[in-house]
Amino acid sequence: MYSAVRFMGTNSFASGNCNLLQKTDNSVDELGVWTWSDLLVALKHCQDSQQVATSSGVLQKWLDTLIVRLAMATEASSGGSISSTDSGSTASSVNIFARATWWFEDLSVLSPNLIEMLVKSMVSRKHNHVIISRFLFYYLKSKFHTASSDEKHRVLEIVIDMLHTLDPSSISCKSLFGVLRPVRYSNTSKSCRSKLESMIGSQIDQATLDDLLIPSLSGRSYRYDVNLVLRLLKAFLHEGGSELSPMRMKKVSSLIDQYITEVAPDRCLKLSTFVALVTALPDSARDSWDELYHAMDIYLEVHAELSEDEKMKISCALRYEKLSSEACVHLSRNTKFPTNTHVRALMSQQSKIKKLLLGINNAKRYTDSPYRLTGNGGRAKEDEAGEKKVVYDEKIGAEIQRMQWRVMELEKVCKKMQTQMAKITKPKASNHRTKRSLPRLCS
Repeated sequence: MYSAVRFMGTNSFASGNCNLLQKTDNSVDELGVWTWSDLLVALKHCQDSQQVATSSGVLQKWLDTLIVRLAMATEASSGGSISSTDSGSTASSVNIFARATWWFEDLSVLSPNLIEMLVKSMVSRKHNHVIISRFLFYYLKSKFHTASSDEKHRVLEIVIDMLHTLDPSSISCKSLFGVLRPVRYSNTSKSCRSKLESMIGSQIDQATLDDLLIPSLSGRSYRYDVNLVLRLLKAFLHEGGSELSPMRMKKVSSLIDQYITEVAPDRCLKLSTFVALVTALPDSARDSWDELYHAMDIYLEVHAELSEDEKMKISCALRYEKLSSEACVHLSRNTKFPTNTHVRALMSQQSKIKKLLLGINNAKRYTDSPYRLTGNGGRAKEDEAGEKKVVYDEKIGAEIQRMQWRVMELEKVCKKMQTQMAKITKPKASNHRTKRSLPRLCS
């Protein structure tokens, strides 16, 4: 057996010695009897002369042999698949994962260029994408301890480029946020940052509020990087398209509502950015706007200096029909909002009452209609149908009662809101004082 150390330890491929290349190429035919250590030593030695080793085809043969060894060892040890979400759920799966990743430390000494070639070959050979993504995160973490600033930049770009070639479901969202922080402070390309933001945005429904609360870069006045979150939301909507499920949309809307409430007290947060956050998701994403109304209330309190026109931009973003009765009552006497919002809140509640009353009348007409059987059914069928009608009538009756109670509650709300409106529109000064204060031309 030719040892990799024996034929690589002299002057490597850099000497351009054709005889050495021939000997090396001949030894590749005996790769089946090479040890794991032989392969590693050979790969380490050719890092300084990768161009020559690549052009000769020797490097690719070593990598292919290495990947075959990994696949065989992983298949023999794991006996099952590993997913990105349940790999740590039980002690058994932890042991399986540990056996499947024994090679991480050995290959973490390779250069970024070799890692790129390795991962591309692993992907082409259908290697487990979860394992590949975990290795890339491991490689990034291990390299950052000793690498220079230029090396860190190169490692980041290679890792992100390779992650972008994998199945998104195989990549941990939390790990991607871990990569985002060093990327923001390094001189990575715009393309690289866009790929990372695209990957994070596509699964932002798996993120937490802490993940999104990313401090702004130094020198910026605002506290959190809201523009970054807006880009992530754009990526989420773009990547999902029409295939986004209602459940995912609801999770994202709940998360974003929490985020907006958290960033609303920031005095340096621009009005245009705040409104962009509020309107970033489609109307169908939310069943209730109470949380957003609360965030708007906070923002207006902190930014009391806003003009009426600026406040109108916020109130125009409100979806009054999705506010609860309690929120509408609060809005009716909330002086931070423009006066016309109080009227719109009242009209929205009146519209709800009309719809409920219409629903009650339709339900009554339906239950009052005669229930007849058709066909030649006997007494047994008539009795069965009669029992079903009783059960159905009971359900409809309960629903009507619920709707009637709802109408009564909304009527009380409307009365309160009308009282509030009367107080708002009532002149504060008496008539004779007003007349005295007016100029003679206006009297």
